[in-house]
Amino acid sequence: MSRARANLLLLVAGALWGMGFVAQSTAMDKLGPLLFVGLRFLAATLAVLPFALREHRRAARPMGQANWLRFTAIGVLLFGGMISQQTGLITTSVTNSGFLTGTYVVMVPFLTVLIYRQWPHPAVWPGAALTLAGIWLLSGGALSALTTGDWLTLLCALFWALQVLFIARFAADTGRPVTLAVVQFAICCALALAGALVLEPFDTAAIMAAMPEILYAGIVSGGIAFTLQVIGQRYTTAPQAAIFLSTEAVFAALFGAIFLGDRLPPAGLLGCALIFAAILAVELLPQLSARARRATP
Repeated sequence: MSRARANLLLLVAGALWGMGFVAQSTAMDKLGPLLFVGLRFLAATLAVLPFALREHRRAARPMGQANWLRFTAIGVLLFGGMISQQTGLITTSVTNSGFLTGTYVVMVPFLTVLIYRQWPHPAVWPGAALTLAGIWLLSGGALSALTTGDWLTLLCALFWALQVLFIARFAADTGRPVTLAVVQFAICCALALAGALVLEPFDTAAIMAAMPEILYAGIVSGGIAFTLQVIGQRYTTAPQAAIFLSTEAVFAALFGAIFLGDRLPPAGLLGCALIFAAILAVELLPQLSARARRATP
């Protein structure tokens, strides 16, 4: 697969995730976050499982135990990101959730330094400052104005950053992208449903009422989009992958305005613009400087 086609898959994944914020938000009127996440990823697992079995039959070599453990760990990270994001949507808007989730693109280089001692491009540091300024404006000019949902969404961004980092580091080269997708879906589903059985009511009528959101979030923004992420990351660089995946923030704001009537004051719009500028700067500037060095005789 060409890099351009891989990046297109990641762009589609970002759009599907952005629309998924709407489904996730409206589902909170009917279901608890754990039950919704569990049912969503049950649908995702069932939708993608046949393709994983086909991939398994065609594989040239069996999976090693280390890869199964890594796939499982990525599933735990997916669960952490999904449940913090879903719970956050109870007290934050779709637009805020989309943009704050996008800060994982800035977190990835910091985690690379902390975990692997690999220093990022200098553009990362002003990008981080822009992100903090954007969060400040998004909160109305006072961090105390950030809701619990906003803080949970920032926690979600940390989980996403770790997930992207470990997919790029460990799993993208196994030749089993669909298997990875199904394993992470199944782990997330099992953890969420176990928590829901203990902590949340089980209401069949509420589940049926939320079935459109469950099916869209499970099959489309879950099963299809996360599988596209894993496939796309095999054929493009991590920085380019992060750029295209981060467009979920833009799509979340767009779909939130169209379907939910979300509106931000001018300061909030400026904050979103700064966050998105930081996301792009952290990923684009290193590539531009590398090209300039190659072009210099």
